[in-house]
Amino acid sequence: MKRIISLIVLSLALVSSCKNESKKELRKAMNKEVVYSISELKNQRNNWQKRTKSEMEAMFKIEILDNEALNIIDPNTKINILADGFTWTEGPVYIKNGDYLLFSDIPNNKVYKLNKKLDTVTYLYPSGLSGTDFTGSEPGSNGLLVNTEGQLILMQHGNRAVAKMNASMSIPKADYEFLVDNYQGKKLNSPNDGNFDGQGNLYFTDPPYGLPNGLEDEGKELDFQGVYCLLRTGELMLLDKDLKYPNGLCLSPDGKKLFVAVSDVENAAYYVYDIESPGKVKNKKVFYNVDYILAKEGYHGLPDGLKITKSGYVLATGPKGLLIFNMEGKLLARVHTGQLTANCALGKDEKTLYMTAHGFILSMDLI
Repeated sequence: MKRIISLIVLSLALVSSCKNESKKELRKAMNKEVVYSISELKNQRNNWQKRTKSEMEAMFKIEILDNEALNIIDPNTKINILADGFTWTEGPVYIKNGDYLLFSDIPNNKVYKLNKKLDTVTYLYPSGLSGTDFTGSEPGSNGLLVNTEGQLILMQHGNRAVAKMNASMSIPKADYEFLVDNYQGKKLNSPNDGNFDGQGNLYFTDPPYGLPNGLEDEGKELDFQGVYCLLRTGELMLLDKDLKYPNGLCLSPDGKKLFVAVSDVENAAYYVYDIESPGKVKNKKVFYNVDYILAKEGYHGLPDGLKITKSGYVLATGPKGLLIFNMEGKLLARVHTGQLTANCALGKDEKTLYMTAHGFILSMDLI
């Protein structure tokens, strides 16, 4: 789940020479940074909205790289535009009891509800910043999830906290209880994405994207960006403090592995850990590195949101859209969306995949 306001546009060496260059030489070729403001993002959104639906759909493509992908996706599957008009969509979660989708629009500090009739309404406002003392551009909620008690949990940028909504899902109210907002007395950065295990322990990431000035923000109290587990007992366990930009996070269906996306242009990769016990991990290793894609194709997004199907396929937003892997880390397919794609969510019976892509909500059928 990447920071939306500061997007790094990579200027790389010629494609023909990229394969033979060392990583150090490739990094030397990254020589341009462009910072986009909210108004510029809105202009981009407006330009996309000027396109006809057929023009938008012409940008969509499913690329099968291995026949194993046919176990989860049909290459002729249509990618649908369900809703648009937002600034930056994130954190989608499908709500089975009601058959609807919730998602964040971070700059607008809102959570929206998209029902089965494709009607979109404001579900929560504010969603991530309860007060007014915030000077950044990303005050809202990011990741959304539901705990074992059926309560909505929000990763809140502006409040710098993991929060629970103190209201029923059917009658939402912007009334929040902080589950955790600090580590050893120091404020969290900006909780980003999370996943509950079968026992109700919450794993989550805490990059700096929600801070007004990111890593250089004067209000940043921690000198690292953590991956954590909030145990049911209330104890907060630090799992990893050595990832520069930890982002999307997901657990394997059996709860034995933890996957973390890292949105770092110096090391754009997805990592996997063995879960030894709740709040304890070991054997950290790279699941898949996408540096070669950036070198070949330029900047079109970084590793971000993650979901894993019950059948063991990893769905990961990243360069140019969505990547599909098996559990061994083999890239099986790519879904090209035509815009920066932040996250995804599995729908009813895992037959639908929802994607948050810039100012859009997209969907496609799965097998």
